[in-house]
Amino acid sequence: MSKINLSTWNVEDENFWNQTGKKIAVKNLWISIPALLLAFAVWIMWSIIATKLKEFGFNFGMITPEMSPDEVTAKLKEINSLYYTLPAIAGLAGATLRIPNSFLISLGGGRNVIFVTTLLLLIPAIGVGFALQNVNTSYMTFAIYAALSGFGGGNFSSSMSNISFFFPKRMQGTTLGLNAGIGNLGVGVMQKTIPWVIGFFLFGAIGADGNKIFGEAISGLQNAGWVWVPLLSLAAIAAFFGMNNVITGTPKLPSTIQGISKTLYMIVLGLVGAGVGAYMLIGLQINMWIVLPVVVILTLLLMKFATPGDIKTNLNKQFDIFKNKQTWVMTIIYTMTFGSFIGFSAAFPKLSQDIFVYSNPNDPSYVNPNAPNFLMWVFLGPVIGALIRPVGGWFADKINSG
Repeated sequence: MSKINLSTWNVEDENFWNQTGKKIAVKNLWISIPALLLAFAVWIMWSIIATKLKEFGFNFGMITPEMSPDEVTAKLKEINSLYYTLPAIAGLAGATLRIPNSFLISLGGGRNVIFVTTLLLLIPAIGVGFALQNVNTSYMTFAIYAALSGFGGGNFSSSMSNISFFFPKRMQGTTLGLNAGIGNLGVGVMQKTIPWVIGFFLFGAIGADGNKIFGEAISGLQNAGWVWVPLLSLAAIAAFFGMNNVITGTPKLPSTIQGISKTLYMIVLGLVGAGVGAYMLIGLQINMWIVLPVVVILTLLLMKFATPGDIKTNLNKQFDIFKNKQTWVMTIIYTMTFGSFIGFSAAFPKLSQDIFVYSNPNDPSYVNPNAPNFLMWVFLGPVIGALIRPVGGWFADKINSG
């Protein structure tokens, strides 16, 4: 077998599993888990960044000295509404990118896909590190990085699909539960990490300009983005040199260049769909229930008609899942379960800030002197939700899970 492409892979065979498969599968799982944890951290980092934008007075360059007090108040209310849209854009982009990511393993190979999707997360992480250096950074800049952080949301689909091919069916509930559960833990880890690291001058040397707000140093704020850069780099290196492509997941095992090229092409199609959706939702302010089906249909159409022949043939075979009623039943269930988990995780910190800290809706600058430290407890929901997933996976192995 090739060290990267495994053309022989039969984990249902007990001898093969014990002699060869188990060691390789476990190695891939333990590389996949931290990569997925970081993907969730970068995807949902806007839940905390939005609160810090408010706290440090980021105004997107929308306030000028010529404005009257009433105009400033009105503009601050508008800006506060824009803070909420950043987690929404990230959520929409991540959900959209899950569509192509669901099909990527069979095209590009698990090792290639995880490497690319992890490496791409460096773009929003580095971008946010620079953007947070200046309170006048434009809203559009933040919106673009929020959309690009959707790489992390898309990563989840390909990560779960990839790991499923490495383990026997009798173990998939537990292993997928571990991959998803510890991976989802990235939300809670991030919600504790960012408030902590912005208190340190970790990466202050990277870009010395724009570090002042009303005379207050804010160099530490850029750590909200920079802190993930070395971790993502290590995870990408580990994926590239340590993971494998297996023939059961990728029937036509590609070379590294082929796998990476196919992965990037499909992700670009997903980004087009996400960009259209974000513009409809934020720019045109079209109702979410109209935007979502448009984005899904557009992305699927791009995948079906805007792909080269070899990719299109592979996708057409996989599109058969849409004829299975179980696909639609599970989609509805998953929307209510994981959708609630990730939606509340993204919105709760900013919502808590507005309820407890900036509690006067008529005066956006008012700060409640007796406000509780909401950042001490907003992470609890995501952490509990993540930790229970391996338990659910274990149960799925023990009982009839569907």
